[in-house]
Amino acid sequence: MKFSEQWLREWVSPALATQALADQVTMAGLEVDAIEPVAAEFTDVVVAEVVAREQHPDADKLNVCQVEDGSGERVQVVCGAPNVDVGQKVPFARVGAVLPGDFKIKKAKLRGVESRGMICASSELGLEEEASPGILVLPADAPVGEGVRDYLGLDDHTIEVDLTPNRGDCLSVKGMAREVGVLNRLPVEGPAIAPVAASHDETFPVRVEDADGCPRYLGRVIKGVDVTAETPLWMVERLRRSGIRTIDPVVDVTNYVMLELGQPLHAFDRANLSETVVVRRAREGERLVLLDGQEITLGDGTLVIADERGPLAIAGVMGGEHSGVSAETRDIFLEAAHFSPLAVAGQARSYGLHTDASHRFERGVDPALAREAAERATALLLDIVGGEPGPLVEVVDAERLPGDREVLLRRERLDQALDKVLDGEEVGEILERLGLAVESVEAGWQARMPSWRFDLAIEEDLIEEVARIHGYNRLPVRRPQARLGLEPDVEARTPLSRLRNQMVARGYFEAVTYSFVAPELQSTLLPEAVSPTLANPISSDLSVMRASLFPGLVRALQHNLNRQQNRVRLFETGLVFRGELDGLHQVPMLGALVCGARDPEGWNGGKDKVDFFDLKGDLETLLAMGGEPGAWRFEPAEHPALHPGQCARVLYRGEEAGWIGTLHPAVRAELGLKVDAVLFEVRLEALTQGQVPAFAPLSRYPEVRRDLAFLVDAERPVQALLDTVHAQAGEWLVDVRLFDVYQGKGVAEGRKSVALGLTWQHPSRTLNDEEINHLVDAIVEESRLHLGAELRA
Repeated sequence: MKFSEQWLREWVSPALATQALADQVTMAGLEVDAIEPVAAEFTDVVVAEVVAREQHPDADKLNVCQVEDGSGERVQVVCGAPNVDVGQKVPFARVGAVLPGDFKIKKAKLRGVESRGMICASSELGLEEEASPGILVLPADAPVGEGVRDYLGLDDHTIEVDLTPNRGDCLSVKGMAREVGVLNRLPVEGPAIAPVAASHDETFPVRVEDADGCPRYLGRVIKGVDVTAETPLWMVERLRRSGIRTIDPVVDVTNYVMLELGQPLHAFDRANLSETVVVRRAREGERLVLLDGQEITLGDGTLVIADERGPLAIAGVMGGEHSGVSAETRDIFLEAAHFSPLAVAGQARSYGLHTDASHRFERGVDPALAREAAERATALLLDIVGGEPGPLVEVVDAERLPGDREVLLRRERLDQALDKVLDGEEVGEILERLGLAVESVEAGWQARMPSWRFDLAIEEDLIEEVARIHGYNRLPVRRPQARLGLEPDVEARTPLSRLRNQMVARGYFEAVTYSFVAPELQSTLLPEAVSPTLANPISSDLSVMRASLFPGLVRALQHNLNRQQNRVRLFETGLVFRGELDGLHQVPMLGALVCGARDPEGWNGGKDKVDFFDLKGDLETLLAMGGEPGAWRFEPAEHPALHPGQCARVLYRGEEAGWIGTLHPAVRAELGLKVDAVLFEVRLEALTQGQVPAFAPLSRYPEVRRDLAFLVDAERPVQALLDTVHAQAGEWLVDVRLFDVYQGKGVAEGRKSVALGLTWQHPSRTLNDEEINHLVDAIVEESRLHLGAELRA
């Protein structure tokens, strides 16, 4: 938000210098980003009148002018501007004047004709960055001889304030003046705004079909306007100092009122409106050419202003080219409406737009302001472009307008939060100066919020207001005191830091991605996932909360591949969000993704690509850190984002804890990835659980090993065989190793050979062959009965 200091001081003018005023506003929570002079330094430039003009005898493009500069005598000056003419009031730099850039004016001869001074253009006075096409023509009532700096009020500053999204009420000179008045205990006096009497009865019908999005809409027909009139210099200057360029007097007035009061307005060419103005949602396939020339296809949920022929404008964002004011406009329809922030939020960004109007409506505009702004704009238009105003038509749904909000501020809670006891009268006065209707009650103060303060809803909001107006620097400064005990270190849990360090040790880089992802990407990877959709997202690509770490990791992979990083090893920890907002589950997860070569490029490294088992091995190192590797299982399963034949569900103590697998080929093709990627995600709660390490005495008695080769169906998972071994091998089994899997010559088609090495050891005696043979027979028999396995000859 940019505004002129002089403009602000017309509303309220505390006895503070510019920097002191900026510091005061900043300390009140409205951070001042910059203070800049509105014009460069120049001296001895006065208002002069051109009293004579003749063609230069030796130059077609030069004029010899006589000017009155208030010194009592005419001054001759040669001017090359095409728009100079007799009777004009112009800025005139006398001999000896210094213009911006340390340009000094001296007597000179141009093509043999003496010139004593210079008639200046806006750019030559530092009022415009680009070169002006002609001289600056001042109003006819400008006093000859007065300094231009004083006449134009150029000893002024533009103050730029960086407002937080909750302070939309300060996006105007009126809003900033309210704040300055409150801080300095001064009255705020703006321009008097009175209803404009109608001079004709013509109205234009208005129909609001979406009262939730637009609970109030006002319109007025103004006939016989002169769009060719010039915007007054004072208005042009105020717009320029607020960062807005002039377009035509009608648009300039709507912009001026928006800056002054905070209410965006729009003017339609009455001749281009058909039958009725309708506020509704866009229909499928409707198109609109905007004022900036961009043609867009409107989305189904977009709130639009339309007539019987089609859309005229995106409500609260930008008008259409067809219905806008042009040089041929003679009658206008002036619109002043209140649009719900939720109806406008995100619409501008979805079309790649950001306008002053959308910036305000997204943050909230005072619902009671529309009528005042319409009357103010009408009065200014009549002064500048003339015309005949009609009656102001209003369509309002009072039930859908923001209602009155009352909040109880308790004395006890205020004293506790501020760590200071304020005088009760001061607290009440602060709240009243902020525009709240305050009533003293036994517990404290009952306050009713003003219509322009959307951000005040709970008791803590009022505490903040009291604190900032009283002055943060006047609150006591005390260092916190606490007697802190040592937190117990639960040995059975693996710290997250150890898991991170392990992943880094395995060659991974930690990724930190947004908790918000693109809905298209999430639906591609997780078509059945349900997670909250943001009402006001950062962008359309970050509009849903992630239901998995997969979308963020895949997006990070794409980012790296697009930058020629072909070997990618990433991991991430963070929350995923599952379910609707009312029953939302936030689950901490750890995920990882690998892609490219197994080993870094080097003379001693191979060129093999990573596969499922590479990532599975890395994951198993994490599982082993909990000291319970036997509690984890991998079982074949199907996941929509993962390859059907290279996918496994990760189980912890029999419950699902995560997924691992290769990215599904169809998903990879849809995302435009040309390489395979393997990824996993596991619940952190399960990963960090474990058991306390315990010492087991080493047996002094010899081990007994038996190697068994089973023939089983090729589709039979080895885990089923291992489960059978553990169930039948007895309590003295200390190790089972899978050392060979074979398919080929000597093994029937559809079968495979699985070779296991089993080791037994007793802690207090030597095991004999009879005991071991009995256990081996039990394993073989159980495997035959339940798995169809047989010993390989």
